[in-house]
Amino acid sequence: MHPECVTVAEFVPFPDRYEPPVSPEEALSTFHDAMRRRRSVREFSDKPVPREIIEWLVRCAHTAPSGANKQPWRFVCVQNPAVKQKIREAAEKEEREFYSHRANEEWLKDLAPLGTDETKEFLTVAPWLVIVFQLVQDDDGSQVYYLKESVGLASGMFLAAAQLAGLATLTHTPSPMKFLGEVLQRPDNERAFLLIPVGYSADDCRVPKKALLRKPIDDVMIVV
Repeated sequence: MHPECVTVAEFVPFPDRYEPPVSPEEALSTFHDAMRRRRSVREFSDKPVPREIIEWLVRCAHTAPSGANKQPWRFVCVQNPAVKQKIREAAEKEEREFYSHRANEEWLKDLAPLGTDETKEFLTVAPWLVIVFQLVQDDDGSQVYYLKESVGLASGMFLAAAQLAGLATLTHTPSPMKFLGEVLQRPDNERAFLLIPVGYSADDCRVPKKALLRKPIDDVMIVV
């Protein structure tokens, strides 16, 4: 494309800037207090979650930055019990292969303390399954850029928004995930990226002891 054919975006003074009502330290402390309580939940309540709340979660995720502003994501939100059952059956089939043949010994050893196996009851108990798809090509056939980075950012913002709403989530990645596109009849330009059960944790929900999972800040932050 010749430079003279390119439409240049109109630049305007930065509108609608967000200014927290408290100091940055207070705002971040409040946010951290919510996020530090987030856990990967596998024991969900069947308590309903209104569709409006799921829509707000997607709206929050949809504010994420993306390469060339292509927004290469699609959030397929499933509440239909029959469709959830199909997803569970297909996921458990892949997970049986994973635990029996695909995962090496080190991988299985790392998973052992978490007590996970091929049974994925949460896929039918959680009121919503949100499957994040990445668009490997835009709907109009044009290129997308920094695909995984963009979709990863949007997914992270979805998880953060769910935590702020008091909801429980899990990042589930049965591998391979091609079956999700087939069950949900998604077009060829979409590839499943992440499956997120969304709901409330069960009253008797149990999770691994926190001290076993989170590295100290000095292990993950380096100041130069």
